[in-house]
Amino acid sequence: MKRQKIRKSLLFLSFLLFQIRIVHLFLSPVLIIVGTSQGIITGSFAIFILLFLSSLYFGRAFCAWLCPGAAMQEFCSTFIHKKATGGKYNRIKYVIWSLWIGVIVYSAVRAGGYRSLDLFYGIGPGSTAQKYIIFFGAAVLIVPTTWLWGKWALCHYSCFIAPFLVIGTQMKDWGKWPSLHLQIKEDTCTQCELCDQHCPMSLNVSEMVTAGSMKNSECILCGNCVDGCPTGIIQYSFSNPS
Repeated sequence: MKRQKIRKSLLFLSFLLFQIRIVHLFLSPVLIIVGTSQGIITGSFAIFILLFLSSLYFGRAFCAWLCPGAAMQEFCSTFIHKKATGGKYNRIKYVIWSLWIGVIVYSAVRAGGYRSLDLFYGIGPGSTAQKYIIFFGAAVLIVPTTWLWGKWALCHYSCFIAPFLVIGTQMKDWGKWPSLHLQIKEDTCTQCELCDQHCPMSLNVSEMVTAGSMKNSECILCGNCVDGCPTGIIQYSFSNPS
């Protein structure tokens, strides 16, 4: 489908941009801690705030459409078809996220709070070697994880960004303001289960359709189920979620 080609092209572009020093530092979880320890709000701090705010209207769409890490996972999924089991193991990313947030809060307290804003803090000229370290570092993290635990396992188990987006998604669903989500058009499901096969997050989409609700904290709004449904009952909607 044309939409999926656009999505994959955007992921590829984001991965290429990630090789630029200023881009990967804006997504650095470490730079936030370093800046916070000196009382400085960094560019990466601002980016994560913006990602959270975006989730209040677009859920986890960033994961499927713009995340550079997702680009490599998308590539891995072309030759690794094992499904991630999810379930209780999804909680691992919340443990990682909580520890990270704890370190940031501790650093802020020790620094006496934030005293200045420097969006380009720590962003200077970098070497070619650093680019290769980041590229192969990401590959070493993502490829074995996908091989051992299944497709898009990083998003399921260890992504420190995902909890921000999950919390924002749950808030928008609770608030019921207009936002991007999936909805079921009508009950004409043929139980072909193609949506299950197309879902990169290995979700039981057909079960969600049968239950009459497409809400799932692990849904990244990639639209594979929308474009792969032969009866077209799963659709995108930007409206008040029911």
